[in-house]
Amino acid sequence: MFDPRDPDFLADPYPAFAALRADGPVHRHDGMGLAVAVSHAACSEVLRTRSAGRLWRDKEPASDFAAFNLLHQNSLLENEPPRHTRLRRLISTAFARGHTERLRPWVRSLSSTLVGSLAAAIKADGAADLLEHVAAPLPVEVIAELLGVPQADRHRLQPWSNAIVKMYEYALPTELAAAAEDAAAEFVDYLRALAADRAKNPGDDLISDLVAVRDGTDRLTDDELVGTAVLLLMAGHEATVNVVGNGVLALLTHRREWERLVADHALLPTAVEELIRFDAPLQLFERTATAPVTIAGHALEPGDKIAALLGAAARDPEVFDEPDRLDVGRTPNAHLGFGAGIHYCVGAPLARVEIAAALEALTTELPGLRLAEEPERRPEFVIRGLRNLPVTA
Repeated sequence: MFDPRDPDFLADPYPAFAALRADGPVHRHDGMGLAVAVSHAACSEVLRTRSAGRLWRDKEPASDFAAFNLLHQNSLLENEPPRHTRLRRLISTAFARGHTERLRPWVRSLSSTLVGSLAAAIKADGAADLLEHVAAPLPVEVIAELLGVPQADRHRLQPWSNAIVKMYEYALPTELAAAAEDAAAEFVDYLRALAADRAKNPGDDLISDLVAVRDGTDRLTDDELVGTAVLLLMAGHEATVNVVGNGVLALLTHRREWERLVADHALLPTAVEELIRFDAPLQLFERTATAPVTIAGHALEPGDKIAALLGAAARDPEVFDEPDRLDVGRTPNAHLGFGAGIHYCVGAPLARVEIAAALEALTTELPGLRLAEEPERRPEFVIRGLRNLPVTA
C-alpha cells in the first residue's frame, strides 16, 4: 500500500494506483484508517451511493477549532439531505443570477493581464514563476470579484485559503493546525462584516445575492452564508491554481499537445477536461457509511469511511483509452474531477471559464513557452500541486 508522505509516491502516484487497480477495485489503507476505491466504477459508486455520505465530524478538541468547525458544519459539501437539498437550492438560485456569464469577459481580460505580467518578468529576468504570476493570482481575483471583496482586501484571501486547506492532509503538524484555525477565525469575522455591509448596500456580487436569496420564508443563516463563501474560495482557489499549474507542466512536458493547443483554440474545452483528468488537483474525496452498504464488493458498516481516489479513477484503462497519454482533444472524457451525484461542484462552470481563459492567454501570448528548470512539487497528497513552475520563452 502507498505511503501518502513518501516523496517518490508524491512525485508520481499513478504507477502505485495502477498496481492497486490491477489487484482489485477497493482496498483497506490502514495508515489512513479507511478503505480506498481505485477503479473508476468504484469511485463513481462511492460518490453516488446515498448510503455513503458526507458526515462532518468536528476537529478535536472542538474548543481549539471553533471557527474551522463552524465553516464545515454549515458547508454545502459537508451536509447530506435534507439540509444539503435546502442549501444547494438556495445557493444554486443565487448562482443562477448570471454570475458566470457576467464574469466571463472580465476573466479573459484578467488572464491576458496576468500573462502579460509573466511575459514581462521573463523578458526582464530570463525566466519567471508561472504559479506566482498567473496560476495563483487568477482564481483568487476571480473568487474575490465573484464575492465582491474590495480590492484593498484581496491580498488576504490566498493566505487564508492556503492555511485552511492544510487541515485536509493526513498527520498534520500541530502548528499548521493552529494556523488553519487562526485563518478560519479571521476569515469568518471578515465575511460576517462583509455580509452585514451588503445587506445594507447590495451590489451585483454573489454575497449580495446570497444575503437576499429566499425560498418562501427560507433563507441562508449568517453561518451558512459564511460557510458557502469560504467553500467557494477554498475549492475555487485550490482546484484552479493546481489545474493550471499541473496542467501547464503536463503540456510543456508533452510538447506535441502544447503545440496542438497553440495551433487550435477550438481544443480549449476538451483541453480543460483533459488537464483535470490527467493530473488531478484533488486526489481523494472521503465519504462515510450511513447504513450497511457494499461498494464494489467491499462491505461497510455505519461509521466506516471510504475514499474515492480520483487520481486513480482518472487513469482507469477500462474507461480511458491509453490513460497515461495526455490528449487535449480527448472525447468523451468521463473524469470525476468535479465530483458526481448530489455533491457535484456548484462552481464547475466558473472553474472551466478560468482554466480556459488562462490556457488561451498563455498559448496566444507565449506560444514558445517552455520549462526553465524542473519545478518543485508540494509535499502533500490530497491536494496535488506545485510550489513553483519556472518557465521561459
